[in-house]
Amino acid sequence: MICSATMTVPKMKSMLLRAVYGPYMWLMLAAAAVPTLVLLLFTPTLGGRRRVANRGGRAFFLLAGSTPRVEGIGNLPVEPCVVVANHASYLDGIILKAALPPKFTFLIKSGLKTVPLAGFLLRRIGSAFVDREDDTHRLRTGRRLLKAAMRGESLAFFPEGTFDGKPGLKPFLPGAFAAAWRAKLPVVPVVIGGSRHMLPAKVWLCAPGKLSVTICTPVDSEAQESVAELAAAARRRMLEHLGEPDLEKAEQQ
Repeated sequence: MICSATMTVPKMKSMLLRAVYGPYMWLMLAAAAVPTLVLLLFTPTLGGRRRVANRGGRAFFLLAGSTPRVEGIGNLPVEPCVVVANHASYLDGIILKAALPPKFTFLIKSGLKTVPLAGFLLRRIGSAFVDREDDTHRLRTGRRLLKAAMRGESLAFFPEGTFDGKPGLKPFLPGAFAAAWRAKLPVVPVVIGGSRHMLPAKVWLCAPGKLSVTICTPVDSEAQESVAELAAAARRRMLEHLGEPDLEKAEQQ
């Protein structure tokens, strides 16, 4: 009985922390989101709206007491690039928006387009939406992003495409790397830490925790012989900092 009781203490503590901190986190999200949405409504330029969203994301994490620690910001090229980041939590999009300069166009799954407030915000900051279950839509989106990359726009992707409760880096979808390779843009791997602990899949009450964003050195697309080699090079750099297993390698074994 003593052993059983001892085993349940961490779980009980985690549930208590989420019960207390979770509603506070949602309240702080509302406190940051409402003025951000109002400003987005009246800001005329795309660049201005992206700056508003960037500052709104920073304000949210500041109010919540979990400002992400950003390392390697100097690794971001001045010229256009493609950022690829791991995906482990509902918080990742806000984290990346708060941590990166406002110039990036984000690729977002189409389901979020219909979420009332989130969809409005994402449309106002010029996000690109993709339905990964629809091959025609996915190819059309890929062509549009390639044109954006060829025009010199900076793009940001979560190449795993989705996330769940299982720790590890999932296999990558090729779209981000195809756009970067064909447009000859550098790929910048980014590793988000701490978000899976704070708000994992299928959990709606956030736990307190520390967040980090590690911006790795860029991968030169022109030095890679194929899209697959470019994806593999970015993957290796992400795994060096992630501290989680390579699920693609596990699937191949």
